Amino acid sequence: MYVPRYLFFTKGVGTDKEKLASFEKALRTARIAHLNLVKVSSIFPPHCKIIDIDAGLSLLEPGEITHCVMAREQINEPGRRVVASIGLALPAENGRYGYLSEHNGFGQTEIEAGEYAEDLAASMLANTLGIEFDSDEDYDERREVYQMSGKIVESQHISQAALGAEGHLWTTVVAAALFVK
Repeated sequence: MYVPRYLFFTKGVGTDKEKLASFEKALRTARIAHLNLVKVSSIFPPHCKIIDIDAGLSLLEPGEITHCVMAREQINEPGRRVVASIGLALPAENGRYGYLSEHNGFGQTEIEAGEYAEDLAASMLANTLGIEFDSDEDYDERREVYQMSGKIVESQHISQAALGAEGHLWTTVVAAALFVK
């Protein structure tokens, strides 16, 4: 067993006549199709460092089993919006763990889905800390941080939206947070 030291975010979109192939193309545009991805739940480890995708990919080998939190949505309806998003909420207190959330759905923009995913992550973190939390009341847009009973929580998201392709093609969107040891 290991506790990841690094995490990076990525996103992608793919279209194809085959559902599975559209997913593989989304992974390819996200630059992670060469990895064996294993979905895990939502804990951001203490002392884990967020790095950019190039740094993260440089630490991974093709075929490597790689743990991730992934959101995925697929559709074969032309013109219908599809979205996948990963949200992250971190407590200001160093050495505590944070939360990642995945959200997928229809009709939302990337911003709407991302804010929803951030709210989910912040809500899960608040529950862990035993704090009552209302995402509408506790968010300070000027500072872009969540206020939770005097504790500052940083948040961010990565989201991918797309419109369903014409011609009875499948459209797949993915957003992911990948852990690196």
